[in-house]
Amino acid sequence: MIRRLQIILMMTTIISTTILAEEGMYPVSEIHTLDLEKSGLEIDPQKIYNPDGISLIDGICKIGGCTGSFVSDKGLILTNHHCAFGAIQAASSEEHDYLENGFLARDLSEEISAKGYTVRITESYKDVSAEVLSVVHDSMDYAQRSKAVEKKKKEIILEAEKSKPGIRAEVSEMFIGKTYVLFIYTYLKDIRLVYAPPQSIGNFGGEADNWIWPRHTGDFSIMRAYIGPDGKPADFSKNNKPYQPRTHLKVAPEGVSEGDFAFIFGYPGRTYRHRTSHFLSYEQEVRMPYVVSLYGWQIDQMKKISESGRTVALKHVDRIKGRANTYKNYRGKLLGLERLNLADLWRAEEKKLQAFIQSDKDRNAKFGTLLDDIGKVYADLRKTSGKELWLDYLKRSSIMMQFALTAYESAQERLKDDLERESSYMDRNFDRTKERLVLITDDYHEPTERILLGHMLKSASALPEDQRIPAIDRILKSDDAEKDIGAFMDDAFAASKLYDKNVLEQALNASPEELADMNDPFINFAKEIYPSFGELKEVRRTRQGRLDGLHGNLIDVKREFLSETFIPDANRTLRLTFGRIRGYSPRDAVTYYPITTLDGVIEKTTGETPFNTPAKIIELHQKKDYSDFKHAGLESVPVCILYDMDTTGGNSGSPVLDARGHLVGINFDRAFEATINDYAWSQDYSRSIAVDIRYVLWVTEKYGGASYLLYEMGVR
Repeated sequence: MIRRLQIILMMTTIISTTILAEEGMYPVSEIHTLDLEKSGLEIDPQKIYNPDGISLIDGICKIGGCTGSFVSDKGLILTNHHCAFGAIQAASSEEHDYLENGFLARDLSEEISAKGYTVRITESYKDVSAEVLSVVHDSMDYAQRSKAVEKKKKEIILEAEKSKPGIRAEVSEMFIGKTYVLFIYTYLKDIRLVYAPPQSIGNFGGEADNWIWPRHTGDFSIMRAYIGPDGKPADFSKNNKPYQPRTHLKVAPEGVSEGDFAFIFGYPGRTYRHRTSHFLSYEQEVRMPYVVSLYGWQIDQMKKISESGRTVALKHVDRIKGRANTYKNYRGKLLGLERLNLADLWRAEEKKLQAFIQSDKDRNAKFGTLLDDIGKVYADLRKTSGKELWLDYLKRSSIMMQFALTAYESAQERLKDDLERESSYMDRNFDRTKERLVLITDDYHEPTERILLGHMLKSASALPEDQRIPAIDRILKSDDAEKDIGAFMDDAFAASKLYDKNVLEQALNASPEELADMNDPFINFAKEIYPSFGELKEVRRTRQGRLDGLHGNLIDVKREFLSETFIPDANRTLRLTFGRIRGYSPRDAVTYYPITTLDGVIEKTTGETPFNTPAKIIELHQKKDYSDFKHAGLESVPVCILYDMDTTGGNSGSPVLDARGHLVGINFDRAFEATINDYAWSQDYSRSIAVDIRYVLWVTEKYGGASYLLYEMGVR
């Protein structure tokens, strides 16, 4: 009972923190409001972020869906192994298995292109809320509102890119339906792999240790950004030269100790701390259970098929890893939400907010039905959730349907004016859309595709009558759904060549008439099913327009209620969080120290995947050949560090910086108890994990034999 009371009190604190938004993911525009020196920062805050000059922010980049740090004046980037995983997999084969054996370029000429990867560096930002919302009028219905906002954002982006050729612009929604910021990015397209340790280091512990502390994973890789001979961003070419960032981070080989101040810059993905209990309940009861069930099944199937040989396994390894990460993350969230009754706690806070609204006549007239109106949106969503989730995950489950639907949609969208197209098919994005899709052909494996697509089609055949998908029903010609689906797939796989790079490229560049002439069965099926996607798109535009207005009002009344300002949820824009190297106590009589060491790697080593430490690492440990990367108090090489900073997905690869602004770690994960960070954060248990810079340097030099990289970083 005492422990239960402690949890309730702790979560009450979390809710207050959530409403106040003191969670620590501060936009760059808010950094000046923080007293970082009082918290432990030893340098002038201007050196962290200076909009009128060079600062540490200029050494941070977004690489793919992760964060990275420039650590030399030749474009060298430190990020996570799992962030570079796609590049490593794409370059691997049975003869050159860089996932299994690692990769090292001895000089610039040996660096491998990280196909499909890009780097963005934040240059500036500007509030464009008034400009975006100027197109919204009371006479609009919800769908018209969404379309108008979407179009205006595109206009602002295109105008910004026109005025500054070579840059990349994005308009990010900060508070839903309320505030919008234009971000300007330098956009680099030639990214190369420099060094990646083998999986036995970079993914030590695998899924068994994922989202777990203590951790002993060397989750790092080293990449490099290039530009054209003229100094401008360019596609891959042997004539390109390393990019020179305005500044780069200083690497601190002495690392950190327990209690030290630290901070992180990064591009965190999405948090949902300004939503309502209606949203949270839908996530907990509907969407996340659906994904956990689907991904768990898919992972099992792909693992079984992968046992047939390494060539087949390499085709699946990236998909398995991505799904497994989401699967365990969602399981952790579901466990945390249930254990802490977070939805109930949010409902209790909403009752207080409702009482505040009703306490004033004018306020009640404006906001009285606000929470109920949001609830009605989610009640409607629940009624169609089976169909919506199926449509969402069809392309994610089936490579062939991803190819076919993208090709068909491309042909339709490219007929429209550029501003009227979906973002992926606009001129500024279309080449990258095609490039990413063509890369996936390397992962195509027909037996796997039959199993995964067959499962999706069977699940669609079981949808209730009011959520039927006409294209699926047309496949079902008898009372035997499995037989009908099998016949459809036999015919489709026998005739289609859409998995071939050349055929796919032809389809992606085809007009509707040319696409019809190809007579590909998957594209024909995409044409039949596409109206269902179109209907869903319109439903969601209406829903989004409705929620934008409601959430905008929610922000207004919360500010009145709390008499406080608060920061927006994370949205893949540059953020800062700060705290200390600190352990925690997740349960009774258990206290975790915040630094693990090489000794723990050896203790965990079994010789079997995922705990199969390379023999050379074991030998170096036996000899205590730690070079100068030993932690004085622990008498071993530190491997991972734990801290109370606030991170989420997208913070992978973020630099952990010490009080002097020097790089001491690379963020890669959270503790299991912190998987619900997206909804609520607590000083008591929200902990994030980085690979210690000393382990990065020790592995690179002593195991990888890449001392030249340490010289380039200025460590030697």
